[in-house]
Amino acid sequence: MRSEMRMIRVRERYGALLTASMSVLLVEAVLGGIGVAVWTQTWESPDLQYNLLNLALSLVLTAVLAVVLAVVGVVAITVASVALVIPLVQLAGWLGRAWWWIPVIAAAVSFPLVLGGLLLQNADFWWAFVLWLAAAAGWAVASLVVRRLLLPDRPRIGGGVMFGWVALYGTLAVVTASVLAGVGLWAGLAYEPPRISAERLAGTWSDGEGGTLVLGKDGRATATGMNMYDFYGAIEECTGTGSWSYAPGEGVWDQGVGVTVKGCDDGFFWTFYGTEEHPKLFAFIGDPDSQELYRLERRG
Repeated sequence: MRSEMRMIRVRERYGALLTASMSVLLVEAVLGGIGVAVWTQTWESPDLQYNLLNLALSLVLTAVLAVVLAVVGVVAITVASVALVIPLVQLAGWLGRAWWWIPVIAAAVSFPLVLGGLLLQNADFWWAFVLWLAAAAGWAVASLVVRRLLLPDRPRIGGGVMFGWVALYGTLAVVTASVLAGVGLWAGLAYEPPRISAERLAGTWSDGEGGTLVLGKDGRATATGMNMYDFYGAIEECTGTGSWSYAPGEGVWDQGVGVTVKGCDDGFFWTFYGTEEHPKLFAFIGDPDSQELYRLERRG
């Protein structure tokens, strides 16, 4: 009888439950997007500059992608609410009125779906563990908010009122997360290439395909089987000797090394990225706007 009454209450308030669930999932998606955006800024990557045309195209593509993601997002959170959140609340209600049933069930069900699935694909354990916790927490929080609408000993709250609460506190959470993200990136959380001195540049660098560049401590350079690219990306092999010089620049993104080799029409100018332990050199292949890179890594 108690289970039947719960089912009736869910059916009677289905619209309010759906509104609350979708609102919470939307806020969680925005917070997750902020987290992913900050996380990607910590990735090791070269600083590729855009020209005005590429920037304009990127803005257009971003706008189109935002519209597509908005439509897909609404569909996704609706499906998640109907297929995951509301059934979880009903299942927890059948097992008992204790609120902790919801996070327990969410964690247990998410384990084989997320953590188990990623581990079967040989994903990194800690990365899979974090995704499992995030999935279980997101599912549980939305379900706990929906559960609040079904408690018989609490004042009845409509879906519109709950939506207003979620919108208010969700906006505060998004603003807070955005500020913290900005402070974190400003404080040095974002990736920066290592500062490399002329002394550290000396040594042998390899492209991994048989081409090597030896930078001597005396300023001499020796290229063996190096690839050289013209503006259109055509390849010419470069083998010979010459000289090199370090350009410290005004900051870590501006530093580089210039190499001139006899027998090669054009010189090389390499920019740095990588880490302190594993620095890398790169030059553009052909037109810099293509953002294709020719990379060298230290050997030995």
